[in-house]
Amino acid sequence: MDFSNFIDVLIRELGNDGQVVHWQKLPARDPQYPVNSIYVNPALKELLRSRNKWPLFTHQVDAINKLRNGANVIVTTPSASGKSLCYHVPTIDFLSEKRTNRVLYLFPTKALARDQMETFDDMTDGFNIRSAIFDGDTLTEERAQIRRYAQLIITNPDMLHLGILPNHRSWARLFRELKLIVIDEAHIYRGVFGSHVANVIRRLRRLCRIYGSDPQFVMCSATIGNPEDLSKELIGLPFEVVDHNGAGVGGRHFVFWNPPIVDKRKSLRRSTNTEVSGLLSLMVGEGVRTLAFVRTRRLAELVYIYTREILLQNHPELAERVGSYRAGYLAHERREIEGAFFSGELLGIAATNALELGIDIGELDATLLAGYPGTIAATWQQAGRSGRSGSESLTVLVARDDPVDQYLMNHPEFLFDTRSESVLMSPTNPHIMGPHLLCAAYETPISSDDHLIFGPKLGDQIQQLDAQGLLHSSSGKWHLSPEVGYAAEDVNLRSTGNDNYMVVEEKSGTILETVDEGVAFRQLHQGAVYLHRGNSYVVNRLEIAAKLAYVQNEDLPYYTQPNEVTDIQIVRAWESKTVGRVKVTLGEVQVTDHVVGYRRKEPFTERELSRGVLSLPPNIFDTVAFWFDVPQKFIKRCKEDGLDLEGGLHAGEHAAISILPLFAMCDRNDIGGVSTLLHVDTGRPQVFIYDGHPGGVGISEQGYHQVLRLWEATLDMMHSCSCHEGCPSCVQSPKCGNNNYPLDKKIAIDLFRELCK
Repeated sequence: MDFSNFIDVLIRELGNDGQVVHWQKLPARDPQYPVNSIYVNPALKELLRSRNKWPLFTHQVDAINKLRNGANVIVTTPSASGKSLCYHVPTIDFLSEKRTNRVLYLFPTKALARDQMETFDDMTDGFNIRSAIFDGDTLTEERAQIRRYAQLIITNPDMLHLGILPNHRSWARLFRELKLIVIDEAHIYRGVFGSHVANVIRRLRRLCRIYGSDPQFVMCSATIGNPEDLSKELIGLPFEVVDHNGAGVGGRHFVFWNPPIVDKRKSLRRSTNTEVSGLLSLMVGEGVRTLAFVRTRRLAELVYIYTREILLQNHPELAERVGSYRAGYLAHERREIEGAFFSGELLGIAATNALELGIDIGELDATLLAGYPGTIAATWQQAGRSGRSGSESLTVLVARDDPVDQYLMNHPEFLFDTRSESVLMSPTNPHIMGPHLLCAAYETPISSDDHLIFGPKLGDQIQQLDAQGLLHSSSGKWHLSPEVGYAAEDVNLRSTGNDNYMVVEEKSGTILETVDEGVAFRQLHQGAVYLHRGNSYVVNRLEIAAKLAYVQNEDLPYYTQPNEVTDIQIVRAWESKTVGRVKVTLGEVQVTDHVVGYRRKEPFTERELSRGVLSLPPNIFDTVAFWFDVPQKFIKRCKEDGLDLEGGLHAGEHAAISILPLFAMCDRNDIGGVSTLLHVDTGRPQVFIYDGHPGGVGISEQGYHQVLRLWEATLDMMHSCSCHEGCPSCVQSPKCGNNNYPLDKKIAIDLFRELCK
C-alpha cells in the first residue's frame, strides 16, 4: 500500500486542524546473514527454508552458538526479528539428542504460550517431540500425562509459582532432567511483577539444584537499555548479550498526531479517544488492517464502542468487523477474537498491551498508539506489530493531553534518538522476597546454602520472618510454621498485596473478572462506572471484608475518576547529594493514601459533571522516595513579592512526576508525589516523589540518580506548553486529590530554572 498517499487522505479527512506535527519515514533495511552458518538438523533446515526462515540471520546464529558453547544468553532485538528461533533450534537440539531431556518455556500470557506451542509443533512435525501447555486451562485428566511424558513444558510464571514449584515431587522428572529454561518477552518483567518473577526463578533454580540439574537460560526481550542488569536481577546468573539485529525490516511511516485545542482558555485538547476512534474507523473503512493500542481495559472498551458507532453511521456493513481485546476476557473469547483478526474477519481491534507481545495475529498494515505507551521500548514493540513481513507500514502516535505526550510532540527526536530505558525491579524488596521465602520453605526447608540462590539479604529476611512467627529453626534449617499453610496461594505476582477483588453482576451473580487489591478503591468504589466488553456497569456497593464489588449493567452518559489525598513522612534518609545549589535526598518514607471522592466526567469532552464523596479506609505503606529542597533565595523572593509558592511547588511536583517515566521504565500510576510549604520532618518547603508500591521497585532510585535531567526536561515541557495558567498538557494531574488547586505554572517554571542553575 502507498502510505504516503494514505496519510494525505488521513490529513484531508481528519487532520485539517494541524494534528500532524511530525511525519518521519524510517527506511527499509536489508537482512544480514553470517559468512559461516551453523549446523541445523537437515529436516529442520528444509522446513525453515519452506517457511522462508532460512538462512538464519546473524543474531540468530550468534545466540545459538553461544548457547551451544554453554553460556546463558539474552537476545534483545526489535519486534519481528525472529527471536523465537534463537531458542526453538537449541530446544530441538536438546530434545533430539536424548529422549529424557526436558526443556521449560515461560511466557507471560496464556495466549502467547499457545501461539508459540503451535509454532514449535509445526517446526517439529516428524521429530516425535512431545510438547504440552501446562496452565490453568489444562484439563485435570491431562496433567499426569504431561508430568510423565512431555519433553517440552510450556507454562507461565503464575502456574510455575502456584502449581509446579509447590508440587515439585510430582515434577521430579522435570527437575532432574531440565536442560534449558526459556523466558520470552523478558522486558515485561519489571516493577512489582518482575520482582516477584525474579523470586519465582530463584525458587526454580533452588529446586533444580536440589534435584541435581543445572539448566542453561535463554531470554528474549525487546530492545532495552540494561540487558546485563536485567539478566542479573531476574535470574541471578551471568549472561552473554546478543543485541545486534540481523533481520530485515520494511519501511515505516511514523506520524505524530496531536489532537487540536478545543478550549483555548483552558488549553484543553480534543479527547485522544475521539481522535483514535475516528482514525480507526477511517482505516477500517479503507480496508487497512489496524491494531489500536490503548493504555487501559476501560479505554479498549471505549474506543471499540466509539469506533463501532462511527462505522454504523458511515460504513454500517463494517460495524461488526471491529472488536476489542484485553486481559480479563475468558480464554475462549480471546481465541475467537485472535482467530477473527488473523483470518481478516476483523479489520480493526482496540487492544491493551495484551497484544503487544508476539502473538501471531496475521499481517497488519498499521498500528495506532492511543498515547505514548510509557516507554521507548514499548513504543517500538507496539509499532512493530504492523509490517511484520518486511512490508511497508504505518504507525500513528496520537498524543494525550498530558505532559509526557506533549513533550514528545514538541521533541519527536527524543523517540528516535534516545536509547531504550533500563528495566527496573527490586527482587529483595521485603514485601516481595519475604513471601517467596515462605513459599520456598513450603517446598523444602531453607538451608544456609540457599544464600547462593537468594543472595546476601537472605539472613535478614529470615530473621524478620522468624520474628513474625512464620518460620522456625530446626536441625539447622528453617521450616515453615504450620499455620501458614499453602504459602503460594497468599502471593499475587502482580501486586504487593495478597488479595484480589471479584466483580460480581448483582442480578445474575456472574463473576465478571477480578481486580487487583491495590487499585480496587480507585476503580470499584461505590458509584464508580466500570466497563466490561463494551458494556457499562455502576458499582452499587463495595464489600471490603469480603473483597467483593457488586455491579449492575447501566447505560450511563459519564465515566468516573477518583480523587485521592496523600500524606508522607520520612522514615530514614539513605543518602543525599547537592545538585547545583540544591540538596536532593533518597530514602525510605511512609505514605498514607486516601481515596476521598470521585468525579463524574462526560466522555469525549471530559467535562466534569458532578462529584461524589466517599468514606473509605486509608492505605498506609512504606516505600522509597527522593525529595529536594527549595532554594532559600527563591523562597525569600516569593514571600517578598507575595507570590504563590504553594501553587508553584504543587505545579512543579505534578510536572516532574509526569516527566519521570521518560527516564525510568515505569507508568505515571507507578509513582506519586507530595509538595508542601512546611514539611513536619524537615521544617521547610519540600517536594517528594515516591514509588507507588510498598517497598519500592527502583523508580525513585532512578529519579534520584537522573534528577538534573529530570529537572531540565520538566522545565522544557512547561515552557513549551502554550497555555498561560496550566493545563493537562503541563501541570494539571488527573490523579490530584485537590482538584488541581492551587497551581501556579509561572512560579513552577521560575522554580525549575533555579533548580537547573
